[in-house]
Amino acid sequence: MKRRLLLLSIASTLALSACSSKFKRYNGPHVTRVIVYKEQRKMHLMHRGEVLRSYDIGLGFAPYGHKGEEGDGRTPEGEYIIDRRNPNSEFHLSIGIDYPNAQDIAKAKAAGVSPGGDIFIHGRPSKNAGGGRDWTAGCIAVTNREMERIYAMVENGTPISIYK
Repeated sequence: MKRRLLLLSIASTLALSACSSKFKRYNGPHVTRVIVYKEQRKMHLMHRGEVLRSYDIGLGFAPYGHKGEEGDGRTPEGEYIIDRRNPNSEFHLSIGIDYPNAQDIAKAKAAGVSPGGDIFIHGRPSKNAGGGRDWTAGCIAVTNREMERIYAMVENGTPISIYK
């Protein structure tokens, strides 16, 4: 009887811990593109021309205009690629955007500034859990729960289009 109770206890603990994992599984249609509309504060995960999921987003603390230099608080605009993942992000989970691209680097060089970098789609750290909409240094922010789904759905190599 005690052994059976112990086994049931272990099984229920494992089941609960599996439910609380930040690493989700996704078996639906392949995400072929991510589209971000900065003015609308919307991000869409697309399969060909069909919207699979839409999210309200937060942006950099200076959300208007294209990112021009490091520290300007702007979120870049243009065509990029999802190029990396960080399962141990300070911001719950994050997926990287390959900003700056060659055009961004050339513009920054011509202006005599650094283009910056480390632009991600990510969740919220506890210090920003109740913060305002646009609080990042140029990244795209969603809730942690939403980021878990996005992390599962969007693969490295996925194109991302960021519009004003």
